[in-house]
Amino acid sequence: MSHSDAVLTTVLPEPGQDHVPTPAGAVSRLIDGGDLDCGSGLLLLITRNMRRLEDGGHLGIRSAEPSVTIDLPAWADLVGHTIAMQHAESEQGPWWFVVEKAGAPATVFSTGSRTPVGERLWVYTNFDCNLACDYCCAESSPKAEARRFPVETAQKAFAEFAALGGREVFLTGGEPFMHPDLAGLVDAAEGLERTILTNAMILGRGRRREVLEGLDRSVALQVSLDSATPDLHDRQRGAGSWGKALDGIELAASLGFRVRIAATLYDEDPAGVQALHTRLDQLDIAPEDRVIRPVAAEGFADQGIHVSIDNLEPEPTLTADGAWWHPVAVTNPHMRIADTPLPVSEVIGVMRDTVAVQDAAAATGREVFRCA
Repeated sequence: MSHSDAVLTTVLPEPGQDHVPTPAGAVSRLIDGGDLDCGSGLLLLITRNMRRLEDGGHLGIRSAEPSVTIDLPAWADLVGHTIAMQHAESEQGPWWFVVEKAGAPATVFSTGSRTPVGERLWVYTNFDCNLACDYCCAESSPKAEARRFPVETAQKAFAEFAALGGREVFLTGGEPFMHPDLAGLVDAAEGLERTILTNAMILGRGRRREVLEGLDRSVALQVSLDSATPDLHDRQRGAGSWGKALDGIELAASLGFRVRIAATLYDEDPAGVQALHTRLDQLDIAPEDRVIRPVAAEGFADQGIHVSIDNLEPEPTLTADGAWWHPVAVTNPHMRIADTPLPVSEVIGVMRDTVAVQDAAAATGREVFRCA
């Protein structure tokens, strides 16, 4: 079954019924979680919809996942809500729950072990790209729908983010330098720390060179470079891409930009990693500006690390058509937080509520949020 937001947040009552009757009153909202468990997306869906209820309102939840019969009552107990009704259509499910929102929810504490949600914001500037990397989590390519982030939306999002105490913005893609108004997006984030993620292959001439040269030098560029020599990088990202990326790195550095390097690897070969570090030493890339990350089994990748809200640090991520838990998960409907990028406050609020409950569950020894 599809878990798109439209399906998940719209379950119609029987014809002629305005509400579904329950022992505690009428259900204000209905959601169908399908076979999602709390670790693979149901928790985000529930949290988003509970935030939209008035105190004392009722959320109807349908689920075909057996673990939810244990996890959902544990979640309600942690947060202070009440399970007003629980019903099974059969011994094998699906199961129906009605949750009454507490007027004064119990204090849910955080262990403080996570990166604070709301300091960093990711924005997908666009999804079209000059490359089609075999591990691209965003399924970007020359044939991808552009889905460009509007500058007007960026202005509103960044202003709201800054007012909420945000500090850092990452502009990613796709290839951001293919956005026709990348400069406008960067300007919209003025006053925040700004980093553009790029493959650096199309920076050397024409309009993109003009955009690059016109950027404030406080903007950092994070360039993808997967290996010290062309073999691995070109195999993963396309023939000839390594040499062009190196040219772009040298150009950006010569223009006075801070350059960060990110390598994405299926397997960390110690010799290959050391060779990459040696190459980055030669390029004068500071050690703190290097990151080596694993492939996530998302998007184009048919292998890699399975990700969920359990093992991904929350990184609020906006696209032109929604908001997501993390930038590597923007093709995963289970990681979707909202259908629109605004308001940012709701996106961050859902994530903070979710993290607080996760941390509280861990602190009390409860396994409330299982991965599928």
